[in-house]
Amino acid sequence: MKPSKPLGQLTLFDRFLFAEAMESPGNLQILLEIILGRDVHLKDCPQSEKEIRTTPLKRFVKLDVWSQDEEGVVYNTEAQKENTGNLPRRSRYYQGMIDSKLLEPGEIDFRKLNQLYVIMITPFDLFGAGKYQYTFQMKCEEVPGLNLEDGVTRIFLNSHGTDPEGVSEELIELLHYIEHTNEKTEESCKSGRIKTLKRRIDSLKENAEVSVRYMQAWEERVMEQNEARKEGIKSGLIAGKQKKLEEQIQKKLVKGKNPEQIAKDLEEPIETVRGIIEAVKGSIDS
Repeated sequence: MKPSKPLGQLTLFDRFLFAEAMESPGNLQILLEIILGRDVHLKDCPQSEKEIRTTPLKRFVKLDVWSQDEEGVVYNTEAQKENTGNLPRRSRYYQGMIDSKLLEPGEIDFRKLNQLYVIMITPFDLFGAGKYQYTFQMKCEEVPGLNLEDGVTRIFLNSHGTDPEGVSEELIELLHYIEHTNEKTEESCKSGRIKTLKRRIDSLKENAEVSVRYMQAWEERVMEQNEARKEGIKSGLIAGKQKKLEEQIQKKLVKGKNPEQIAKDLEEPIETVRGIIEAVKGSIDS
């Protein structure tokens, strides 16, 4: 069984290729420098699929690519292929989860929170204004020009932009390349940095080890989907059986039978029958 899309046909909007490519500090540095329009000197290697959770019982997130520069600025860079309708609030959640891990336990000085960029790259216009880039920072509605200065910047990039005002030609070219990574674009590339990025990613696609990892990642995903499907079927069967049992118990209660008689008739433990009766009474009372 093979993946539906060969490795060579992936674009940077495909999670696997984006993570593989951006684990290289050089590749991520090119991406960030073009987006932000300034030099970025990354510290250590970027981390792809970085898992962040506050407690085992709370929801966790997997960040596409997490990185930090030599000045301590943190970057969370995401390639979002599908419009799930929740990206603004998801970016808020990512920001909160990242912030929760930036201070040492017991630290009371919130000024030590790192400057943070949450960057989401999409092949659709999330806000409908035709912009290639939408940058959000906290500002005061009552006082024009007054910024909160909380150190957080959220950037949404749109490869389908139509209005080039305020962005560089290189950024527009980068966004086009991210969406069309599987096409021959080097001839039309004007940016030397994007040409470098393209050569490196083309090399990744031809790398035998990367190909094996792609197959393994795809197989793991198929296995997870199959397990989830099995669990769903199992849960459905259990729920169906439980509902039928509840209906049988209610019918026997209407006929005036007590819990012991019902348990005997249905061949169910008395504890189970009593529990269902209490639950039914509770729903009626409420």
